[in-house]
Amino acid sequence: MADKKVHQGRNIKRIREILGIKQDALAIELGDDWNQQKISLLEQKEVIDPQILELVAKALHVNPEAIKNFNEEQAINIFSNTFSDFKDNAIASAMNYQCTFNPIDKIVQLYDEKIELYERMLKEKNELLEKLAGEKKK
Repeated sequence: MADKKVHQGRNIKRIREILGIKQDALAIELGDDWNQQKISLLEQKEVIDPQILELVAKALHVNPEAIKNFNEEQAINIFSNTFSDFKDNAIASAMNYQCTFNPIDKIVQLYDEKIELYERMLKEKNELLEKLAGEKKK
């Protein structure tokens, strides 16, 4: 079978969506040179410049290799092979599975990170509005 070519932009989009991050929020995280439209164009690129890939990976809090090697088919296969075969040992495996972390703590952590991001976005928008209002008064 021929190797499927990795579409790095599509992988960024999938990882961003899995993390529940909007394009606008990612653009803000990346800095002033970024906006929603630029993120949309980036997600359409098959190959992304390594420096930009590194920057986006940092903003998403993932390793750049995760973007390069993300394979949705493998992720689905792992999930379906682990949880859909209920005939033999899958149920026993699922019952014996013990998390090494508290899932509730992870949810709270993600929630807190989103709140921090939205607070930063709101602060930046307020500063911009104040700046624009000040310029308008002049």
